[in-house]
Amino acid sequence: MHRRKFLTVAALSGLAAACGSGSEARSSSPAAALDFANPLRVPPLLHPELSKDGVRRFDLSMQAGRTQILAGKQTPTWGFNGAFLGPTLRAGRGDKVHMAVRNGLPEVSTVHWHGMRLPARMDGGPHQPIQPGTAWTPRWTIDQPAATSWYHPHPHGTTARHVYRGLAGMFILDDDLDLDLPAEYGVDDFPLILQDKKFAPDGSFDGDPLKGTFGILGDHILVNGTYNPHLTVTTERVRFRVLNGSNARMYNLTFADKRRFHVIANDGGLLGAPVEVEEFSLTPGERAEIIVAFAPGEQVVLRSVDNGVDIGEGDFDLLKLIAAKDLKPTPDVPARLAPLTPITAPAGAKVRRFRLSGHDAINGKEMDMARIDEVVPAGAIEIWEIENNVYSHNFHIHEVAFQVLETDGSPPPAYATGYKDTVYVPAKSVVRLAVQFGDFTDPASPYMYHCHILRHEDSGMMGQFVIVKPGTESQVNLSIPTHTGH
Repeated sequence: MHRRKFLTVAALSGLAAACGSGSEARSSSPAAALDFANPLRVPPLLHPELSKDGVRRFDLSMQAGRTQILAGKQTPTWGFNGAFLGPTLRAGRGDKVHMAVRNGLPEVSTVHWHGMRLPARMDGGPHQPIQPGTAWTPRWTIDQPAATSWYHPHPHGTTARHVYRGLAGMFILDDDLDLDLPAEYGVDDFPLILQDKKFAPDGSFDGDPLKGTFGILGDHILVNGTYNPHLTVTTERVRFRVLNGSNARMYNLTFADKRRFHVIANDGGLLGAPVEVEEFSLTPGERAEIIVAFAPGEQVVLRSVDNGVDIGEGDFDLLKLIAAKDLKPTPDVPARLAPLTPITAPAGAKVRRFRLSGHDAINGKEMDMARIDEVVPAGAIEIWEIENNVYSHNFHIHEVAFQVLETDGSPPPAYATGYKDTVYVPAKSVVRLAVQFGDFTDPASPYMYHCHILRHEDSGMMGQFVIVKPGTESQVNLSIPTHTGH
């Protein structure tokens, strides 16, 4: 595997000088010689008490603010319930969740619950716009396995800009199957939201998310919104929930000492058994949960290393982990994690094919919010084949769980064999998926499928499908009304 030498340039204290001066914003020089001076920010946990009727009520407010990301500079940012990023939401299987999402921004936005199995009208895609000064109140019952999901805007044409400014947060789902794993938030269970940015000399975010092949591939990597971070761990084993929240960048994650660790979960929940690895990769929108063992007093750096892929170029130090001298004992990683029933398509299952060419269309069609592209019977298991004729893409399907069958005839790596909703589609390859659809039916409210490189999604590399009562597929109107102002 190709490796590039680690970049060596100015440390954080010399960043302003490296950027230069002048009234015209210019992107800063790459910064990789970190001294890990900043404590890692851990997003606050929002886990409201269950009401007597079994409801968890969450309040989220989208707002603008300013955040010190680089030393001595204030960056204009957007966030949920604060200036930048959002709180970590937490709920359990069987909970009824009621959301109140208020838009305090000057623009229309949405909030999509990425990874959730829920009715299309609650999904938060481009058909559920939230006008400035108004609120949206979706509600549903959590009925899926323990998983690490997340939430972010999904307004068609401006998703890349809204996410890049800071609108994103993690959403943790619990059930009885993960009780033997580290689960004390901020103690032995940490979110790691990875995002890359470019900065202008004044500290503002730089770059156009809708220009170039991929939009923005930034040269400063933030972890939970923190640049140049360190974290002190206090237990022998720590669970990290890793989210690629970037617009386009792929992360190929490993530790500087090449230690081995365990992947325990994919996008859709726990694996059947832990998989020991030295490195793993995530493209935008993908998640993985890992458990890492530490010895008292040791220090190690989490890195992303160049893997020769266009969206994965560059070597970056991300986070220094410092183990306390006295570590609280923790149990070994369980040999079995969860019953993982394979998603197996029946004989004669429907096969749908999707061709990704360029950056703005699927099967030769740009996204049209008034057009339904696919109609799926509730509860179906289908085969979806994703053909990529050009440079790197990935593919996300709302509402579903899928398993990767193969990429160009080869099975996925063992750590990626669980339930997923987002998958990397390498350049000039074909990826085959076994896709399991839910039972929420609505012939007039679509879910999305799209490339999760946000520049591509916003440019039209997205389609729509509805889930309907089996036997009614031919009765669906393939044209639907759209909302004004969106």
